[in-house]
Amino acid sequence: MTTATVTMWVITAFLFVVAWRRRDESLNQSIKIAWETTKRNAALLIVAFIIVGFVNVLSPTELVKSWIGPSSGWRGLILAEVIGMLLPGGPYVVFPLIAVLYQAGAGLGPVIAITTSWATQALLTITFELPFMGWRFTMIRWGLGLVVPLFAGAVAHFLL
Repeated sequence: MTTATVTMWVITAFLFVVAWRRRDESLNQSIKIAWETTKRNAALLIVAFIIVGFVNVLSPTELVKSWIGPSSGWRGLILAEVIGMLLPGGPYVVFPLIAVLYQAGAGLGPVIAITTSWATQALLTITFELPFMGWRFTMIRWGLGLVVPLFAGAVAHFLL
């Protein structure tokens, strides 16, 4: 078991005890919400892990290394930013995919650019951002945000 897993179990046990000690419906409500969340996301998680398995086996190492590998330079960082923007899904889908690319030979800089781009510039967020924040805000944020993944990736690529 990893440290993260043990930590999550400790937090879960602590919260279980807190809910149980309240002697109200907190424990039952918590378990019900957890079960509903599990049912809602189980299929997505299973499919995501299957995709990760296929990508892991089928990803051409030489292609990954040549396009976003350690020696790919600015071209690799720019491509990595675009890849990050296009990645669908939440962290349970994206991080395993990014890990597969890293294991297949992607450089540290491009991997950091992919991760940062996904976190700050994912294209799917525009559909949520526009109705709430409007065009002006969205375009300014996107324009300013485009440099962040490149900067983070460049620092990792050229300085570390």
